[in-house]
Amino acid sequence: MNTNSHRYHITTFGCQMNKADSERMAGVLDNMGFICSDDPNDANIILYNTCSIRDNAEQKVYSYLGRQAKRKHKQPDLTLIVAGCVAQQEGEALLRRVPELDLVMGPQHANRLQDLLEQVFNGNQVVATEPIHIIEDITKPRRDSKITAWVNIIYGCNEHCTYCIVPSVRGVEQSRYPEAIRAEMEDLGRQGYPEITLLGQNIDAYGRDLPGVTPEGRKKHTFTDLLYYVHDVPGVERIRFATSHPRYFTERLIRACAELPKVCEHFHIPFQSGDNKLLKAMARGYTHEKYRRIINKIRELMPDASISADAIVGFPGETDAQFENTLKLVEDIGFDQLNTAAYSPRPGTPAALWENQLSEEVKADRLQRLNHLVGVKAAERSQRYMGRMEEILVEDTNPKNSAQVMGRTRGNRLTFFAGDINELKGKLVKVKITEVRPFSLTGEVI
Repeated sequence: MNTNSHRYHITTFGCQMNKADSERMAGVLDNMGFICSDDPNDANIILYNTCSIRDNAEQKVYSYLGRQAKRKHKQPDLTLIVAGCVAQQEGEALLRRVPELDLVMGPQHANRLQDLLEQVFNGNQVVATEPIHIIEDITKPRRDSKITAWVNIIYGCNEHCTYCIVPSVRGVEQSRYPEAIRAEMEDLGRQGYPEITLLGQNIDAYGRDLPGVTPEGRKKHTFTDLLYYVHDVPGVERIRFATSHPRYFTERLIRACAELPKVCEHFHIPFQSGDNKLLKAMARGYTHEKYRRIINKIRELMPDASISADAIVGFPGETDAQFENTLKLVEDIGFDQLNTAAYSPRPGTPAALWENQLSEEVKADRLQRLNHLVGVKAAERSQRYMGRMEEILVEDTNPKNSAQVMGRTRGNRLTFFAGDINELKGKLVKVKITEVRPFSLTGEVI
């Protein structure tokens, strides 16, 4: 097959891990000689990198697939691929539902895309969802940004939260060796990327599957040790990380973040519920008291740190009083940003089979009440920026207003200000904050 005449289009659903996987798969396709197209109807290869955390995201995939399946009847050489979590979850069942599919591949197989496509081009319909050991990827990802870049440090998840499908679709934890991570970061530094986000489904668990023990009796490789190891990579000015788990978040890590100047003072630590009984039912492995101690220690050492989190309302059996405990935690902590969701039963998870499911009306009401409080507290928290000078990493123009420029403070706050994008893009500039709003700031370059 002459791939030079073919184009591909990737649609990505879900989290940062999926976005990073899409960049890796785009890099494979580029290496094979395909050309990226922004228009799916102009592409000969359509790849949907899917998310199964919420039912609405899953249903959207099927809607998109339906349109392309009809197109394939008129264009038989069209190659349809479903990758990611829905692919892993459904496996061969996807082929029965959408027989026009050519390739179904789980997240662990992203690095094998070329091998799998060669099987497809030889006339096979392929399902790749078996567990494998993820090998180092020598293909260069096709980065969506020229300013910030994702670097995976650990794949998979060993947690078994009763509402979450991630462990069954992303496999067990597999940490990359520090040398491989640093080498990728050094390459990004040479390319001029000033900011890198280290990624893991449960990033604080990094290294516990790697061999070695220190003389003090702890694991040789921990996330804290990794931060010290990569902190001096030339060319990289900022380091972020996500996503953290309260069960494994240590004071040693907090002190490292306060000590290392390149590590941004932004922490994304999902709490999911403010009620201990619900946290136990979710199998989260911590209490709301422990969560509060983590946040208090962060703010003790880094008072201006930006704190974001995830929360679920309407988990099976959640009472009014238990929901009030979640509201109280949000009220007491005052998050800079909070991703909220109504509980959505996912196939293969224990909680989906429980009989004490709540009505959609109750879940919608609680979600609305929580979102209102989140907005109020975020607005209060934003006030600390008013009139201050902040160092902004300039990323791009505002899609809604090309006369404005977008950037981020170290706390990951979205910022708008006037300026010449050609001169400022990719640079760190000083900005005086002139207006604060929930989840965003406005300022002017000084």
